Parts: sequence; structure tokens; C-alpha cells
Amino acid sequence: MSRHLYFLLLCGLVLALPLPGASQNQEKAPLPVAERDGQHDFDFEFGTWTTHIKRLQNPLSGATAWVEYEGTTTVRKLLDGRANTAELEVEGESGRIEGVALRLYDPQARQWRIHYANIADGELTGPVTGAFRDGRGEFYGQETINGRVILVRFVISDITKDSCHFEQAFSVDGGRTWEVNWIATDTRRAPNAP
Repeated sequence: MSRHLYFLLLCGLVLALPLPGASQNQEKAPLPVAERDGQHDFDFEFGTWTTHIKRLQNPLSGATAWVEYEGTTTVRKLLDGRANTAELEVEGESGRIEGVALRLYDPQARQWRIHYANIADGELTGPVTGAFRDGRGEFYGQETINGRVILVRFVISDITKDSCHFEQAFSVDGGRTWEVNWIATDTRRAPNAP
């Protein structure tokens, strides 16, 4: 081994060694902190809603066939609004969907984590994480579909006292392009509506 190569290897080893007093168990860098406290961002949604859903039948396959569902979403506050559940019950020509979203607020990061479970398989998804800004919620995460890890984007927009819009999209190219596969419009029900 030449002296020059030996010197480079030795320098690399020295640089890789921890500094005296440095912890061997360094923590991961924290998530970026949102600009404001958003623990009541979902307060607008508490109550019962009529839900209309359009779902892309075979996402990420090039298919363009959509199916539609109609039903109810009921959103309940937990822990003074720092958590909530959204129960979904819809049906259409393609069958019935029953599921629940669990939304949890992280006060340090000032972000929400949204998990979803379809009652058909009872499996809780990994979270999409994000926050609301200027009346729009954007949440991102990862999911595995057909053995392939993809990005997920979930957006809540057009929020009023009596309506809101939800849209989910997948990306297989690191977020350069997105394929929308779930569109939901919620309209608030009158307190005594069936």
C-alpha cells in the first residue's frame, strides 16, 4: 500500500471517530416545526356530514375508471380537540366502504398525523403528516402498493362552515407527478337529519 493511500485511509478513520464527549446515541433531527399552533385545525369538522366519494378503481395502473359512493362521515373530538376520529360509511355500485381515520396532533412539531383503517381488513395505515396553512391542509407519507413504496399526498381544501373537499394522490417518481385516486366532498348535515 502506498504511503499516500495509507495516509488517506488513516485520515478517513480519524474523521469517522466520535469527538470526545460526543454521545454514541445521537437523536434524529426533529421534524421542522410549523409556524403556528394548529391543535384546533380540525374543529371545523366536528359533527355529521353527507359524503360523496369518487375513487379511481385501479390506482397506478394507467386505468381511468372511477366509481362513486354516497354516505356519512361522523367526526368526533377527543382530548379537547388534540385528537379526533372520522368514521366513514359509504356505499355505491362497487360495494360498501367502512373505515375510520385517527388524527393525532404533535404539539412539538405542530403537525397532525393521520392514520386510516379500512374495516374490511382492520389494518391501520402508516401516517400522513402535515399541517394547515391558509385554510388548506397538506399531509404526506409513504405507502407500499404491490410491493412498491410510493408517496401519498392528502389535501383538505375549500373549507367552509358547511362543506369541505378531500383529495388523495399517489406518486411513484418522488413527488414530481401525482395521480389523484380519491376525491371526497362533505356537506354538513342539519342536526336532526337522518
